[in-house]
Amino acid sequence: MTTSLDLMRKRRFLPLFLTQLLNALNDNLYKNAMVLFIVYQLYDSPEMETLISGVATALFVIPFVLFSATSGQLADMRDKTKIIRWIKFAEIIIMIVGGIGLMMAARGVAVETVAIPLMFLALFAMGLHSTFFGPIKYAILPQHLEEDEVLAGTGLVEAGTYVAILAGMILSAIFTVEESTIAIIVFALIGYVVCRQVPPAPAQCEDTKIDWNPIRASKDLIAFSFGNPELRYSVLAISYFWAIAAILGTQFFPLAKNVLLADKQVAMVLLVAFSAGIAIGSVAINALLKGEISARHSAVSVLVMGVLLITFYLECRMWNLTPAAGGLFSVPEFLEQPLALVLIANLLLIAVAGGMFVVPLYAFLTTRVDKSEASRSVAANNFVSCVFMAVGAGVAGVLGFFGIPLEEQLLLSLFLCIVSAQLSRKLYKVEQQRPAEVAAQI
Repeated sequence: MTTSLDLMRKRRFLPLFLTQLLNALNDNLYKNAMVLFIVYQLYDSPEMETLISGVATALFVIPFVLFSATSGQLADMRDKTKIIRWIKFAEIIIMIVGGIGLMMAARGVAVETVAIPLMFLALFAMGLHSTFFGPIKYAILPQHLEEDEVLAGTGLVEAGTYVAILAGMILSAIFTVEESTIAIIVFALIGYVVCRQVPPAPAQCEDTKIDWNPIRASKDLIAFSFGNPELRYSVLAISYFWAIAAILGTQFFPLAKNVLLADKQVAMVLLVAFSAGIAIGSVAINALLKGEISARHSAVSVLVMGVLLITFYLECRMWNLTPAAGGLFSVPEFLEQPLALVLIANLLLIAVAGGMFVVPLYAFLTTRVDKSEASRSVAANNFVSCVFMAVGAGVAGVLGFFGIPLEEQLLLSLFLCIVSAQLSRKLYKVEQQRPAEVAAQI
């Protein structure tokens, strides 16, 4: 089995890895800089903060629902590397627009009439940008990697994504709005330069006709993915996982501020722990499976995640501490509290279990179909996942708006973990029914 370190030295993988890492970093630096500014400086209402966080999440994922089918067709029927270059060029323009909105809001210029709409417009555009990039970063792997390298490559891409998310969150917490604005544009420029080193990935599909009707194309995409049992269970299990992530993501900043009574730097520490855990789990599952693409550990992983969510919920219920000087806990003050390290460790382990659950399922998407269909397989997953994410974020936003306590909302994620585990079990049963000679080739 080729090790992850070996892959990181190869041109057929490293430029793509760095491109997607910079892409995720910029997405999250911009989104978190925007959300932190709105939550901690513009509003002082838990209901409004939760609603705004939910709207931001929904705006980012709506393009996946509308255009995933188109992005999958385009990536299968055209050279993936050329598409990556166009996408990264568009990112430069999007970040300029978002940066203008951030600067206007920071200076109090037409905040509600111009600045916030500009920021949300850029967020929607970044969602559209990610819609077209998402299928490629996974579907290109079987084209550039050997069969026994695909799981390692998928794990590295997933781990790199969360390391980038972690870096974006840290930078958004320590940068001023002006520094964040400069950074998102600089990272977009660097990303474009790096993406030009990705080797060519010509179309593997003979069909070159793209269906530009999003409704018809989406129906065809779903029929394609759900007609394959392994894809169907993979897509549904991943989608429930991302619904959980959307619910947790919507609650994160308001929960840190209003339940744990912590400032935004503490919220960043919690998110860093979560992102680090996903990265650890993503790499660890490749070592555990020894390069084999299998769902045999997925059900256990997501059930462990559910149990840890219960303990996290109980810890939040037990948190009845307030800062001695009033206001919000700083990082040193927070870490001095008896439950702080336990809560952080719990969150880390939740994420480790999540990474171990989802990475093998992503590998199913690109290896259980022909290479000419890999992008559409990933696009189908993105479409369904984002429908689930939008619903999850919307439900969390509505519950928060109607005053349901944030810690109580965590229990909704537990139910979704149980559903994901059942789907994973079904996937493993289908996997075991595959002919031995076919399984040996994958």
